[in-house]
Amino acid sequence: MTTDLLAKARAYEAKYGSRITDAERPVYHVTPTVGWLNDPNGFSYFDGKYHLFYQYNPYSTTWNTMHWGHLVSEDLLHWKRLPAALAPSEKYDNFGIFSGSAITSPDGRHLLIYTGVEEFENEDGNCELRQTQCLAFGDGVDYVKYENNPVITPEMLPEGSSTADFRDPKIWYEEKEGLYYAIIGASTEENDGAVVLFRSPDLYSWEYVSTLDKGGNDYGYMWECPDLFRLGDTDFIPILPMKMVAKGNEFHAGNNAAYLAGIYDRETHTFTRKAIRSIDYGIDFYAPQSMATPDGRRVMTAWMQTPETMHRTPPGAKWFGQLTIPRELSEKDGLLIQRPIREIEAYRKDPVYYDEVFVKECTRLTGVEGRSLDLTVRVKPAGDALYQKFTIKVAEDEEFYTSITYDLADSMLYFDRTYSGFMYYIISERKAHVRDRGGEILLRLMIDTFSVEIFVNDGEQVMSNTIYTRQSADGISFEAVGGAAVIDVEKYTIEM
Repeated sequence: MTTDLLAKARAYEAKYGSRITDAERPVYHVTPTVGWLNDPNGFSYFDGKYHLFYQYNPYSTTWNTMHWGHLVSEDLLHWKRLPAALAPSEKYDNFGIFSGSAITSPDGRHLLIYTGVEEFENEDGNCELRQTQCLAFGDGVDYVKYENNPVITPEMLPEGSSTADFRDPKIWYEEKEGLYYAIIGASTEENDGAVVLFRSPDLYSWEYVSTLDKGGNDYGYMWECPDLFRLGDTDFIPILPMKMVAKGNEFHAGNNAAYLAGIYDRETHTFTRKAIRSIDYGIDFYAPQSMATPDGRRVMTAWMQTPETMHRTPPGAKWFGQLTIPRELSEKDGLLIQRPIREIEAYRKDPVYYDEVFVKECTRLTGVEGRSLDLTVRVKPAGDALYQKFTIKVAEDEEFYTSITYDLADSMLYFDRTYSGFMYYIISERKAHVRDRGGEILLRLMIDTFSVEIFVNDGEQVMSNTIYTRQSADGISFEAVGGAAVIDVEKYTIEM
């Protein structure tokens, strides 16, 4: 059903979205039809296509009353823009349609479950927000909200839970039990992040099952956008710890993206945590969401910005916010491994290869440049004389550059966009401690117009970052300091 607010949003995006040319967008990353994008939602496979929704404000390039934008694809890279799917049209979601997920319902319809946020005036005359979980059903284009929404409310949480922070349901179906489950982000009255589990036999009647994990007041006050899946012998629960203090080199101050690695007991619905780690060590990564593909892969995408950048739109932008390249997930020794989705290989053109290139001073290689690339660089010591630092500069010209530096002294990988041309006073540097491999490091850089995603040592770690350098800055250079290095280079241009 198209409500007045949804019809208004669809008319606006039809009018103004068509005015944004392909040249103004990334080549292979998702952007909104027009306006603002943040969290990916409803990542699912329905009626022979991949569906991907996203938090959406069509009317401005800053965050405001959330809608759901909508895309479909057959290969997870070519996305067709569909009309906006949801608008905040009801009392229980008048402040916004927040994050959620999707599955196919028993009657064959596409089911969306989302957090509706209601703004209301309390007894003291002050405005408060209430977050509940709601349903909508559709045919893949048009969706109707369930007449008895909401279906999960804060009153269903156990004693000691915060009723203010309760959002972002991720739903799945357990065929052996014949039950639906939803993991939801939560907090306690003591401002401790948590994830809670609910279940339902029919999608309409839900009950609280358990609290799977809590942060012990060590990892932020609220855990947003949880997920739950098994890879190998490990269960992973991605979470977003909000407003936490820095912890060594693993977590930075502010809002983080992390995963809990451990064992989820499907009989007792308890989770035993073995480790907590960052999902992504870059500047711009938040709100990941995953899905199982028909061929059995676990694929994840995320918002390639952060809440801190919501008012840092480049001048003249008609859209703001993009998603990471979809990533295939796997497990290795309890680690979450991430690699660019294999479908990207079909769009790699003009290969350039270099083997055993000696690098000391600044070195440029013919054919290795551009702003839409899949670039792999293997760095090795040149004999016994270990280099001290090795730097790759991308999006480079006589004025601007972005650098990636590996420092052997502390096995740290540094990303720095200070000189990328972005004029706002925001975070420009980030670092990650990587596994020491005797001076050798493997870096795969997915570069696309306004971003650089760095996959380290075949996906053991990732650093996702946006850059808004002018597009004419397309140089790439290599330099070793304190010794020499030998590099192997494999470069492809990406054309869609």
